[in-house]
Amino acid sequence: MSKNLWVAAFSVVITLLGVGLIFWLSRPPQGDPIQLLPPPTPGSLLVYVTGAVANPGVYAFAPGARVQDAVEAAGGMTDKANLQQVNLAALLVDGQRILVPLLPTPHTPSPRGQKTPTPTVVYPLDLNTATSQELESLPGIGPVTAQKIVDFRLENGLFLKIEDIQNVPGIGKATFAEIKDLIKVSP
Repeated sequence: MSKNLWVAAFSVVITLLGVGLIFWLSRPPQGDPIQLLPPPTPGSLLVYVTGAVANPGVYAFAPGARVQDAVEAAGGMTDKANLQQVNLAALLVDGQRILVPLLPTPHTPSPRGQKTPTPTVVYPLDLNTATSQELESLPGIGPVTAQKIVDFRLENGLFLKIEDIQNVPGIGKATFAEIKDLIKVSP
């Protein structure tokens, strides 16, 4: 082979090696492979069931459970339970307290000098679970208005935000201003 042919072949080989090196250096960097993890499993909901149930206590439930499930887990309602005051279809929320109230008893006057003990109310009150007795503890809310709130909730469904309480007849802006820091809503 002639010297020119060797130079041409050598040039072609060098050119091909240079193009290959440039191609190899210009490729996108390859990172570590992505490892797909299974989706996290939702935790259980802890709910405190109290009041007129057979076995009050804290119970764990899977997400999507209803108040009815919680009442059943607590042994069901007693014969003195006020079923009309509990929304059994409501979804449970972690940390929720479900109070199954007693049926109202005929009022008997207390002996002179003795005060009737007042039940402890924890604020903020949840408008979607509070009993009429609990609602009466709010400033400006008497027995009639408290019952209107419960009736409104039963007829129209759960409150979505605290401002919705103003849709209850008899509760205006002034009353709402007094109670807004003492109430909340849960889904």
